Amino acid sequence: MRDDLKPNTWEFETEALVKPTGFREYDARWWFGHHASDQPPHINLNGIQALGLGLGTLMHELGKAPHIVVGHDFRSYSLSVKQALEVGLMQAGITVHDIGLALSPMAYFAQFHLDIDSVAMVTASHNENGWTGVKMGVQRPLTFGPDEMSRLKQIVLNEEGQARSGGGYVRETGVAEAFKRDIAQGASITRKIKVVAACGNGTAGAFAPEVLRALGAEVIEMDCELDHSFPRYNPNPEDMKMLHALAAKVVEIGADIGMAFDGDGDRCGVVDNTGDEIFADKVGLMLARDLSNEYENATFVVDVKSTGLFAIDPVLKANGAKTEYWKTGHSYIKRHAHDLGALAGFEKSGHYFLQPPIGRGYDDALVSARCILEMLDRNPDKSMEDLKNALPVSFGSPTMSPSCTDEEKYEVVARIVAEFQRRMDEGEEVAGRNIVDVNTVNGVRFTLEGGAWGLVRASSNTPNLVIVVESPDSQDDVRSVFAAIKEELARHPEIGAFDQEI
Repeated sequence: MRDDLKPNTWEFETEALVKPTGFREYDARWWFGHHASDQPPHINLNGIQALGLGLGTLMHELGKAPHIVVGHDFRSYSLSVKQALEVGLMQAGITVHDIGLALSPMAYFAQFHLDIDSVAMVTASHNENGWTGVKMGVQRPLTFGPDEMSRLKQIVLNEEGQARSGGGYVRETGVAEAFKRDIAQGASITRKIKVVAACGNGTAGAFAPEVLRALGAEVIEMDCELDHSFPRYNPNPEDMKMLHALAAKVVEIGADIGMAFDGDGDRCGVVDNTGDEIFADKVGLMLARDLSNEYENATFVVDVKSTGLFAIDPVLKANGAKTEYWKTGHSYIKRHAHDLGALAGFEKSGHYFLQPPIGRGYDDALVSARCILEMLDRNPDKSMEDLKNALPVSFGSPTMSPSCTDEEKYEVVARIVAEFQRRMDEGEEVAGRNIVDVNTVNGVRFTLEGGAWGLVRASSNTPNLVIVVESPDSQDDVRSVFAAIKEELARHPEIGAFDQEI
């Protein structure tokens, strides 16, 4: 398998290009390239076909039925990527059930709707144009973790894919309509709620406004027309450009809430009625409070980037709720919430996993939006600002991403983990305090006396590290802890220049 082919050559058109680093911890993502970039592609269509052959081979190896749901997001090249993937799957003897243009959660829904265990969704999620990828799973509602991705990588790169007879193609119709009906079914929201729905011209624009109206909301659409050039900003609810634009619209029209949907519809960002952008982990805490009132002794799973308030919140404690911090990554949180029988899993990035009876366990921004509207409906005398202000006070940083190559980032993080573990063991202070806990389930999350904490981990999807800081005391304390992290990062030359200030 080649990883050095150049476009506009005989070899590029006749051989498979697959860069090994595209196989991530829980999905696959490559730079596919486009006309505005000088960066060479990481994969070509022949490589995508090889990926399909490898995935089909892995399905047989795992003893799965030879049927798979396949969909694609709204980008100029996603249809061709999907079709190349389907050719490889059919070559492996798999019958492809093509649901067409879709959100990722629509593909997961189709697994239940069509009674098919396996799924492959072609999407680069919120990544900028030029990226492509595939989210995969063979056990609904779960998606691949490191073991499956490692074996898939081995099959593809070592050219172990096995062609079989019996493959086929079925174009499934009506799935989008069934998906929309399913989310709105049983909703009984009586409160008048004005919602600004921002979709960044991504795929969610074809779904979110209609579903929100079916739930009973008054909807003002913002950038909901499909346009794969993403003319205003990438559809990413963690992108402050998107959130600032949404906040301005909410204030302008006096809306009750603003909701920002990402490119493949599995994350929902929130702006309150004053235009304040609420980090997704705080929205998750608000939902956990509301749901724990409805379901006693609930268990929640949150990722290590999320606020420490889950562990000390008085409402959760009074309701007998428990929270466990786990690895960042939609596949990790989804799987751990499923294994624990948790009521919900929450990621700071905005992936929420509502388990039965609320949802089916996969991340669906529209199910998240329904739960947020139901929370407002159950609190008719309170605004989104009121619910936010009722939370314990904490001060946090944005998620920061200093560069570090895919080849080096995990080894760098391992050294940083060892350093903070040493500091705790030897009683060495950080930002003037002792470390009282080191959580190494995903990088290092160190907690200081008084409750402030910092996180350093490797990004699962991009050549970066991930840095987050929170303090219950002040924004100045956040800066103090962040300064200690920056000092440690400066000791590792593999990390790119990092002049971020907070």
